[in-house]
Amino acid sequence: MIETFRATTIVAVKKGEAGAMAGDGQVTMGEHTIVKNSAKKVRRLSDYDVLAGFAGAAADALALFDKFEARLAQHQGHLLRAAVDLAKEWRTDRVLRQLQALLVVMDRHSLLVISGTGEIIEPDDGIAAIGSGGAYALAAARALARYTEMTPREIARTALEITSQICIYTNDRLTVEEL
Repeated sequence: MIETFRATTIVAVKKGEAGAMAGDGQVTMGEHTIVKNSAKKVRRLSDYDVLAGFAGAAADALALFDKFEARLAQHQGHLLRAAVDLAKEWRTDRVLRQLQALLVVMDRHSLLVISGTGEIIEPDDGIAAIGSGGAYALAAARALARYTEMTPREIARTALEITSQICIYTNDRLTVEEL
């Protein structure tokens, strides 16, 4: 039997032109085994001020990062156009359709969640979260954004710290990038 790898919680917070994205470092195999504590699932992409994070199968996400970076270059850093092109290809390509991952991408103007079914979602409130602990991180980030004066970086970090105390697939070894 092939074990399922559960990898990640990513949360992104955008306020005006400021933004931050945070991801935990845990990769879990099956229901009981942590195989890595310090995976980096959030990164700044190429020559553009773009952040990207993934949840899902690591090899799939790395392939998607490469494809998304190529789309960014093709569209001179225009995030929405690059996202639309990636979503089209991901949904229609026979091989890419099999990839099991979600991407969160953001720049100073937009925050998007991209899925392999062709969905591109721009959250109404400037907060997105994906992965095993996504619902916990989303709830924590929304509460922090609503009831505190914290920066996007502080909200993203604190939301993941809270999530790591609830979700067994999320740890507190965080990577945080900000715009």
